[in-house]
Amino acid sequence: MRFPTTEAEIRALAQSIIAGLEGNANFPSPPFSVAQLQALLDTVIQRSDAQVLSQAAAKQDTDSKQASISEMAAALKGVLRYAESAAHGDDTLLSQLGWGGRAASHTLQAPGQSRLLEVTQQGAGWVTLDWKKPADGGAAASYKIERRERAEGDWKLAGISVETEITLNNQERGKEWEYRVIAINNAGEGAPSNIVTAVL
Repeated sequence: MRFPTTEAEIRALAQSIIAGLEGNANFPSPPFSVAQLQALLDTVIQRSDAQVLSQAAAKQDTDSKQASISEMAAALKGVLRYAESAAHGDDTLLSQLGWGGRAASHTLQAPGQSRLLEVTQQGAGWVTLDWKKPADGGAAASYKIERRERAEGDWKLAGISVETEITLNNQERGKEWEYRVIAINNAGEGAPSNIVTAVL
């Protein structure tokens, strides 16, 4: 058998050993007497009970503290709403209460230019492109990838990605394609990236 590891199992084993040793002539001189073992078990039980009570008290204290914080926060919010109205948004007056007016809303900007577009892999009818997000402007929500036959015709949509890489499959073979990437968000589009070329 393996020695138990949980408190309940150790306590149960202690009770079994105490009961088995008591008045048992087969074990006349154990290193710890029945009385010593019983005293140790009693101490464990007492401290375990005390811990349970302590944890219950700690939870009650924590719940009481959280209720007090919520009550205080509600009162403070009420005072601040009143102060914002009374001060008509004057930050100088509100700063006397350690508060400030509402932050001005920021207008979303279109992203900047996608950077360092490159072909990382290519094969028969497919190509993998990788680029860096714009260094300026608003955050890009997605990227559109455009292609055209080298130096001819209009740019046409080849794919959309929310990551800064894409693998384009089913690309017409035997042609030299040019690719570019444009970052997009709700405010608009960024400037096109540099152009890369792939012969597929």
